[in-house]
Amino acid sequence: MTTLLLARHGLTDLTGPVLAGRTPGVHLSQAGLAQAAALAERIAAVRLDAIVSSPLERCQETAQAVAAGRGMTVTTDERFLECDYGSWTGRELKELAKEPLWGKVQAHPSAATFPEGESMAAMQHRAVAAVREWNSRLGEKSVYLACSHGDVIKAIVADALGLHLDHFQRITADPAALTVIRYAPLRPFILRLNDMGELALPEDSEEKDGGENTTGSDAAVGGGPGTT
Repeated sequence: MTTLLLARHGLTDLTGPVLAGRTPGVHLSQAGLAQAAALAERIAAVRLDAIVSSPLERCQETAQAVAAGRGMTVTTDERFLECDYGSWTGRELKELAKEPLWGKVQAHPSAATFPEGESMAAMQHRAVAAVREWNSRLGEKSVYLACSHGDVIKAIVADALGLHLDHFQRITADPAALTVIRYAPLRPFILRLNDMGELALPEDSEEKDGGENTTGSDAAVGGGPGTT
């Protein structure tokens, strides 16, 4: 089983009021730098086989904070890049909320294409393809971190949950929060979602406290014993 740690970048001065999108030169704010350092501390006990990042500065800086104390390099993968919001890029969200497309983005995102930009369906397709390829490249028992953006992370989580993209707005990905997905042979498992706590991964086990896991993908009947 391959374990993916999905981290959203830390705060920037544009996070919240403005749709930064692919605007170049958007760096972490002082608060964002502190969040990135805290993220590195929260996962310090977790072995990582690779650190992957969107090419945008705010993700690179967040990923570098994790890599700094590990003697690791950050690999850039453009498939984890922010959605191309086209002419919406750089505009205030309060203005965008008045656009006719806003309702479709909220309720029917699978049909939403940003003017002069990318469709949300295309964004999900490339991001999920990246995850599948990295899972295959790193192999079973590997653990890796991918630093990306809110909508990209939500789209990957929706795929892991078997949710239609139209439901992905029900998922939250806060700045510097961590989502952990374990990809088993038959299905993914969400281990953490939008988490801000210290991370310790559960051990792989086919049998735990009498629970059978004959395929490596079986869910515990009755909920299972959890982790200690």
